This record gives sequence, C-alpha cells and structure tokens, in this order.
Amino acid sequence: MNSVLWGAALILVALFLPAGLLKLLTPYDKIVNGPWPWAGDFSPLTIKAAGTLEVLACIGLVVPPLVDIAPWLTPLAAVGLICMMTGAFYTHIRREEHHLLLINAPLLVLAIVVAWGRFGPYRFA
Repeated sequence: MNSVLWGAALILVALFLPAGLLKLLTPYDKIVNGPWPWAGDFSPLTIKAAGTLEVLACIGLVVPPLVDIAPWLTPLAAVGLICMMTGAFYTHIRREEHHLLLINAPLLVLAIVVAWGRFGPYRFA
C-alpha cells in the first residue's frame, strides 16, 4: 500500500506542479484568455495564491518523507489539495463546465486516498 500511496502522491505532483507554476509564472491575461477561462472569475492575486498553494502542496507531498523531516506535512498537503479540488468543483458547477469535473474528480479521489493513508494506517513512522 505504501507504493500505491507514493504513486498517487507522485501523480498529484506531476499534475499540480506544472499547473501551479503556470499560475505563478504566466501573466494573468494569458491564463484567462488561454488554458483556464474560469480564472477570470478570480483576481490575479487569487490565481497567484492558488498557484503558490499548489506548488507548496507538491513540495509537502514528497519532500518531508524523503528527508525524514516533519513527514506529518504529507497528509496535510493532501488535505490542501482536497480543499483546492472542492473549490474547483464548486467553480466548474457554477460555471456549468461539467466536463471539467471529469478532470477534478480523479484528482480529488487521489488526494483523499493519500490523506487517508498517510493520516491513518500507512503513516510515515
């Protein structure tokens, strides 16, 4: 099960790290007019904050257990991604972008699995 949890965490990192960096490094207008039109519902500062939180969550999923410093941060990072995906669900439902829920749902499930496993029976010792 430890391998499954690591795999789920690495999938989350592989998807959220580029998205977070894009939100941080791309000008707001290019984000809104490009890959994520939903971002126009939020201020530029909110989008940058979301990108920052996504990058920090990615760091929290992987780095603490690798360096064996504060591994309890890993399930908290997963909870952060659960919160992000819950907000994404709300945003896409409100905007009637139901097709995007098919992207958010698996990410939400993966984050829930990581949080459950790392808080519970498969926590880092």
